[in-house]
Amino acid sequence: MKNFKKYGLLLIIAMLVAFAAACGNGSADENAGDDKEGSETASGSIVVSGSSAMQPLVAAAAEEFMAENPDADIQVNAGGSGTGLSQVSEGSVQIGNSDVFAEEKEGIPADELVDHKVAVVGMTAAVNPDVGIEDISKEDLKKVFTGEIKNWKELGGKDQKITLVNRPDSSGTRATFVKYGLDGETPAEGITEDSSNTVKKIISETDGAIGYLAFSYFTDDSVTPLAVDGVKATDENVQKGDFPIWAYEHSYTKGEPDGLAKTFLDYMMSEDVQNGLLKDQGYIAATKMEVERDAEGKQTKK
Repeated sequence: MKNFKKYGLLLIIAMLVAFAAACGNGSADENAGDDKEGSETASGSIVVSGSSAMQPLVAAAAEEFMAENPDADIQVNAGGSGTGLSQVSEGSVQIGNSDVFAEEKEGIPADELVDHKVAVVGMTAAVNPDVGIEDISKEDLKKVFTGEIKNWKELGGKDQKITLVNRPDSSGTRATFVKYGLDGETPAEGITEDSSNTVKKIISETDGAIGYLAFSYFTDDSVTPLAVDGVKATDENVQKGDFPIWAYEHSYTKGEPDGLAKTFLDYMMSEDVQNGLLKDQGYIAATKMEVERDAEGKQTKK
């Protein structure tokens, strides 16, 4: 009887010890899980394509994001807004960047896409510095790009033949410049390049050259951005609605984003990017705009 009681007591003690150990291990696992969750970084891979005007911002943001999340891989390609919209619609990329609303591009199923307005970018005509002008009226700008004015001396510049440098029809930069800079006039034939970087290089190296670029490309004095009708091409003038050539920088997804695409877009809209990197790269936060535009191009005060 005594041995039975002794064994029973030992069994109870063993059970209590095992139960306590199990509770302790469960608590430790839970804490470990919390620690892991707290330090978890984004992972996976996505491809972003589209607007060359938007590329410097997205590439810089992707570089910083990947530095903070080494298991994430974000490939940023240009190709123009039309390419970005087509590829995201087809599902071949996860994010398609565009300077224009999806509704403005023929053949794009805009109702299947979700618009994320990441920023605003100003655009203007840019000339070779030796041309000798820094301001142009909109009427003269249209005459230059339609080929009616063929020499800079007609506008008080040097006696140099005007060489037009255009983007292809698929370009959102071209669509924005034509719509708001040329009032819809079709540019005459000239040099056509897919990349804004190449356009800038050609303008800087070609006597009498003129093209158009986003403000984010005016990082040095290799080209001269033109004021229009006496209004300088500055962020402040775009924000107030005084400078007419600007566009939203759209990041489109096919349906609501998830996974790494959502995490990266959330990062793009974070204070660090919107109040820091975005301005450093030559863009404007959409929240700082005093005016807004719809897909039809109608501009109104906020």
